[in-house]
Amino acid sequence: MSRAKVNDTVKVHYTGKLKNGQVFDSSLERAPIEVTLGQGQLIPGFEKELVNMEINEKKTINIPKEEAYGDINEELFHEIKKEELPNEIKPEIGMTLVAKNPDGTENQLRITDVKEDSIIIDANHVLAGQDLTFDLELVDIL
Repeated sequence: MSRAKVNDTVKVHYTGKLKNGQVFDSSLERAPIEVTLGQGQLIPGFEKELVNMEINEKKTINIPKEEAYGDINEELFHEIKKEELPNEIKPEIGMTLVAKNPDGTENQLRITDVKEDSIIIDANHVLAGQDLTFDLELVDIL
């Protein structure tokens, strides 16, 4: 049976969980993801574990934060004056905002604190600082 190797395009079903078992994402209710290994399209720990898997093989992997989204970077917390927000936004802790970059890409931001005249936003990936667990199934090697 053939095994996945770097530069192969593969289809994978996955379920991602936090340390407490909470599922944060899964492909089981939709089409499997299709990626080319070795292109940096996935977090390093996820991609590394797909190499050498066989079609229909299933496994559960644990990915330390260093091989996932890294540590929380304190430099990615910023204070913004409320007057800079659109009038229709009523900021609340946990609310997600989207910022558009000059090149058209978008960043997800989370509100972590609401003060009288300003808010604190966090531009870290929502899974930064967390060890992750994934259930993987290699569906196909294209």
